[in-house]
Amino acid sequence: MSGTTVGSVQALPPDPSPPRPTRWRRSGPVNQAAASEERAAYVFLLPWFLGLGFTVIPFGVSLYLAFTDYNLLQSPTWIGAENFTRMLDDPKAVTASKVTLVYTFLSVPASIVSALAVAMLLNKGVRGLKFYRSAFYLPSLIGTSVAIVMLWRSIFGYDGVVNKFLGVFGITGPGWVTDPDWALVTLVTLSIWSFGASMVIFLAGLRQIPAMYYEAASIDGAGWWRQFRSITLPLLSPVMFFNLVLGLIGSLQTFTQGFVFSGGTGGPAESTLFYNLYLYQWGFQRFDMGYASALAWVMFIVIAFFTALNFLVSKYWVFYDD
Repeated sequence: MSGTTVGSVQALPPDPSPPRPTRWRRSGPVNQAAASEERAAYVFLLPWFLGLGFTVIPFGVSLYLAFTDYNLLQSPTWIGAENFTRMLDDPKAVTASKVTLVYTFLSVPASIVSALAVAMLLNKGVRGLKFYRSAFYLPSLIGTSVAIVMLWRSIFGYDGVVNKFLGVFGITGPGWVTDPDWALVTLVTLSIWSFGASMVIFLAGLRQIPAMYYEAASIDGAGWWRQFRSITLPLLSPVMFFNLVLGLIGSLQTFTQGFVFSGGTGGPAESTLFYNLYLYQWGFQRFDMGYASALAWVMFIVIAFFTALNFLVSKYWVFYDD
């Protein structure tokens, strides 16, 4: 080893290897805090992991039952894909699918447009904003409960409030509940009425759009519609996409409205026979759990398909600022 001599002491060259980490560096305050946070995260996630078992196990059992003949009274008998091919020859399954799709493609866009319109009005800085925000949000908290659907059915009954109001103007209202042409429209109206959650999310998104964009557009002579189309919609598209996906999933799983509205029959004339209501009839009225499980898995596949399609198409219309 070479070095320089200073007086009678030889100075050694510096060691090129980095110093070994000490025990304090390996378990210092920063790393201890990170480890503590990690343990806390696992503690908070523990209920989710425990609940996952209550989801995964029924998930797997229902998949198995979908390929069996099972009526709760006898052991399941393997029949292969017979339950799935049976749906193709089941006219009620086709009717239930059509009713659910029509309801979804009417209620979801109407709810999004209504929520966005009200959010834009409230974003103008009206007085009593907190009151209006709470008033519009309240129906979404109780929107599709049994009591509300029963109240809605009473309001739209033949002698209900709506027809009495129309009678003041000499208009004879239809049987909103008993007429097959109007029953589904009434349920779509109920869905639109509970748009408060989407409205609050839209309002939060509108508050995040910088005002300087609108000021610059106004200086350039852009009108309201131009600003809405070129600024509001692009910057609000992630929020719109979020509401669209959640609304689509929720509408495809509609059950309570049709069950309470029709008394569990899907009437009148199967106009409110939602897919989940038809699934309920097979599973909990006829106790054919095999066929009901197959219906449930088809619904799962349809929801997954539409959700994946939304994510695939979103790259063409959803704008992210980053």
